[in-house]
Amino acid sequence: MLVLTRKSNESIKLGDDITITVVEIKGNSVRLGIKAPGNLRIFREELYEKIRSENIMSLNIPMEEFEKINKALGSKW
Repeated sequence: MLVLTRKSNESIKLGDDITITVVEIKGNSVRLGIKAPGNLRIFREELYEKIRSENIMSLNIPMEEFEKINKALGSKW
């Protein structure tokens, strides 16, 4: 994991097309602005995991079987 320190209004770049800017720091919260191509889906991690879990459940196979398939395919899900 890369760990960076940024102040308010400072940014980081992910490749040529994605910019993440620290918009505000208040207490334990940080507001981030993300500028990215419109076709890139961006989710909060907890929502992403919920969607992923629901998609797996819709396959109607046990999670252990899904993980075996993922491992065999080398997927990062």
